[in-house]
Amino acid sequence: MHPIEKSILALATMVICLAFSAPLTSVLVILFMAVLSILVAGIPARFYLKLMSLPLFFLVTGVLTVALNFTTTSPDSFLWGFRIGRYWFGATGVSLALAGNLFLKALGAVSCLYFLSLTTSMLEIFAMLKKLRLPPLFIELMSLVYRFIFVLLETTDRIYISQASRWGYANIKNTYRSLGQLVTNLFTKSHHNSQMLFTTLMSRCYQGELNVLENSYTLSKRNLLMITFVETALLVTGLWSCGYIRLL
Repeated sequence: MHPIEKSILALATMVICLAFSAPLTSVLVILFMAVLSILVAGIPARFYLKLMSLPLFFLVTGVLTVALNFTTTSPDSFLWGFRIGRYWFGATGVSLALAGNLFLKALGAVSCLYFLSLTTSMLEIFAMLKKLRLPPLFIELMSLVYRFIFVLLETTDRIYISQASRWGYANIKNTYRSLGQLVTNLFTKSHHNSQMLFTTLMSRCYQGELNVLENSYTLSKRNLLMITFVETALLVTGLWSCGYIRLL
């Protein structure tokens, strides 16, 4: 499938999910992206669910601040609450509905980004950005940052294994000392690797742009029509859920 088609599908669905404050729309987006990723793209269901569970801690922490209210007057509107000093903390029906809607909306947007990242390689994304006439410097910086994320992770893993094998994390004192050494060595080695990468690029006549082999794709009218149909259906569902239109 053409990367532009997948990008249009993911981004348009995410915009619709974020534009309408309707739980039905968010749930449909989550289910739709799960079906595409698992059944169509062939992503293992257990792996996909594990990825979807990663942002749950941040989402739950964020929506708790929306669900909880505080007041110094009578907490009659609270469905549940507790008192600390002269302040009452609790949740109302409106705040719980708002928090639940925000949670589903954020999870729907995350599922759209997961679909794009799980089905589209970074080389295809970079090639697509070039066709969209984005500045070459911006694309090159994205490429280098993406590359060095994995360099940092690999370097961190090696240093940690080396320290752990020498009882570097046996107690709290050793843990703090080892973490300090890990951070120091990490940035030192990362700077050395960046210098080596720059030397390697210059030895290959680097002119400010990385040229890689790109796969050739053809836009499919059938896929574009299906994307248009799906986005129209989600748009109508969002408008109906928010009460903007009425269906006979």
